[in-house]
Amino acid sequence: MSEPIRFYYQGHLREVQGGSPTQTILQHLREDLHCTGTKEGCAEGDCGACTVVIGSLENGQLQMKAVNACIQFTPTLDGKALFSVEDLQQDDGALHPVQQALVECHGSQCGFCTPGFAMSLWGMYLKQDGKQPSRCQIDDALSGNLCRCTGYRPIIDAARRMVELPAVHFDRAALTQQLTALRRDALVSYTVGAQTFHAPRTLEELTTLRAENPAALLLAGSTDVGLWVTKQMRELNDIIYLGHVDALKTVQAVDGMLEIGAGVTLDDAYRAVCAHYPEQLNEMWQRFASLPIRNAGTLGGNVANGSPIGDSMPWLIALGSEVVLHSPGGARTLALEDLYLGYQQKDLRLDEFVRAVRVPLPREGVAFRTYKLAKRFDQDISAVCAAFALTFDGDVIASARIAFGGMAATPKRAASAEALLTGRAWSEATLTAAMAALAADYAPLSDMRASSSYRMQTAQNLLRRFWYETRLDAPLAANAVNAFAVRA
Repeated sequence: MSEPIRFYYQGHLREVQGGSPTQTILQHLREDLHCTGTKEGCAEGDCGACTVVIGSLENGQLQMKAVNACIQFTPTLDGKALFSVEDLQQDDGALHPVQQALVECHGSQCGFCTPGFAMSLWGMYLKQDGKQPSRCQIDDALSGNLCRCTGYRPIIDAARRMVELPAVHFDRAALTQQLTALRRDALVSYTVGAQTFHAPRTLEELTTLRAENPAALLLAGSTDVGLWVTKQMRELNDIIYLGHVDALKTVQAVDGMLEIGAGVTLDDAYRAVCAHYPEQLNEMWQRFASLPIRNAGTLGGNVANGSPIGDSMPWLIALGSEVVLHSPGGARTLALEDLYLGYQQKDLRLDEFVRAVRVPLPREGVAFRTYKLAKRFDQDISAVCAAFALTFDGDVIASARIAFGGMAATPKRAASAEALLTGRAWSEATLTAAMAALAADYAPLSDMRASSSYRMQTAQNLLRRFWYETRLDAPLAANAVNAFAVRA
């Protein structure tokens, strides 16, 4: 039986029936609710003009996260609260400090991108709780918003100014109570025509649904699938949404591994891993897409998608990570690199899904780094993504794991270079031979992001950068070796 989608917006409970399961939140706002402050710019989660904030209960705790409304499907709002730019004005008609700061600092010109900036700033305003944000926090909060007019400086000024204005209280307790009342404990199915949007609540429900509907599309963060609809105009099969399965949202240490559930968002997953690998992964965390994308997408979805240019897979593979697959027959565990059989081909049975990713915790004697090369620092797909992990026995390399994205049809290890490194001293002669061996491991393509020759040269130079940072005779600090790395 089909049930309506229920969520809070502008203080009222809304119910949706009859709308397509793949209608986006942006379309629902503008076409059904006639709230046109939220704009469509790119329709692919890049420009941020459509940014909204979603309130949800995660393991009983209220989470407020900025996301891109243009690629999120309306049924994913069930049990949540939606906030758009129309929510910012106060009851007495006064501007919210976010809006007032944008006015005072001249942070809006043509105005098209301004609602998205305002919502990203509001998301940060809630987190800061009156504290002055750092420049890094501001840059991260605005990483998903593009503007052609202001040059960003006035908007950054507004981010600082907003916390200096008289504060506006946000009633978290009241919203938590409302969302608690909306919570559903069992499967919800929303059907329109021949298409059904299934939203299981438990791992058991998900396992059964997947076995019964092997052709259904598994949907996590919609950061890729949303584009299938908005850009490719694809008609999707039935959908099984993973976003309400709490069992997929856990992070725990198990047998020397950090097990991250497939429903854990990218931002939360990177936060958990960076607590153990801060020096090696903090920059990758910051540069992995934008904050709204990381707030929606999941590490499990990134792994299951298996893009050859995905930024998570190289460092996961280099560390020796595993993927846990689940089906009615139980769980099986694979080395992550064994999941990928070819371009968009995976060792995944029809009744299986990714339940978790297991990341080895730091070990003594392992030197690990990962690097991303792209045309811009923020929110850009890599031309080359590299990860290196060497295990040392004294001065000798006992084992080597090297993985690249952007160099082959799948995220792929460098078997020839690894074999050459193993058993040898970590010297410049060894490095030079390993750099040459990369040419036997990869035959990269040329595309809009980089030529094949550029990819090969930068892959080799990133290995040299790794040597400069980790060589045993005179290790250099990471910030001292930037001159040696070819950077995009």
